[in-house]
Amino acid sequence: MPSHPDRCLNLAGASNFRDLGGYRTVDGQQVRWRTLFRSDHLAGLTPQDAQVFNGLGVKRTFDFRGVGERASAAYRFAGVQQHPLPIEPTVVQGMQGILAAGEALTAERTAELMCLTYRNFVLHNAPRFAEMFGHLLRSDEPLVFHCTAGKDRTGFAAALILEALGVPRATVMRDYLLTNEFYRMPAARDSRLSPEVLQVLWRVQAGFLEAAYQAVDEDFGGMDAYLAGQLDVGPQAREHLRRVYLQATPG
Repeated sequence: MPSHPDRCLNLAGASNFRDLGGYRTVDGQQVRWRTLFRSDHLAGLTPQDAQVFNGLGVKRTFDFRGVGERASAAYRFAGVQQHPLPIEPTVVQGMQGILAAGEALTAERTAELMCLTYRNFVLHNAPRFAEMFGHLLRSDEPLVFHCTAGKDRTGFAAALILEALGVPRATVMRDYLLTNEFYRMPAARDSRLSPEVLQVLWRVQAGFLEAAYQAVDEDFGGMDAYLAGQLDVGPQAREHLRRVYLQATPG
């Protein structure tokens, strides 16, 4: 295996399929390559994509999509165990509520909904992220975690994993923003949504993830306390994660 594999797998049917490997931690180690992957949903993989996917040795997937999302775009891979960790897409409900009330859905209003969504990840969806960490602690088999676009639910999950491993926050944010380089937005399905609103909806902004960090700090006293108190990832668990998912930086 090359010392620096490609971060983005360039799949035709999952444009946001990325490797978390290679990110350096504050103590000079790095995240293992070809072990932790993040992605948009996997139902659109082409036969060629499936060959690449199978070659990665992925044994488990963590699916943050809601019940309806999973039903409408199901997937199955031989030898891969699926773990549903459902977080319903509340931003869609919020947008529908605004439109149903006859109010204007602006880019600014959409950004506010996105920030609220990220705060809700912290305040209301901790059990799903705790389940994810439970799986990470039980096995070191290669995995991919994903939602529909691989940017919000998946983006916050990736931030939590990298934070737990000791990756600096600036690096965490750079990984988060890579969605804007790789993700291919779907065709617009609702004529009521302006191009400006769609740009907010299908891309990421630093302010979205910062809203989650603000909720972590204000409601739980910081990331260390949140990991330990809400996700059951205290010092011993974090040390185990680091032994399993980090490696020495090549000289």
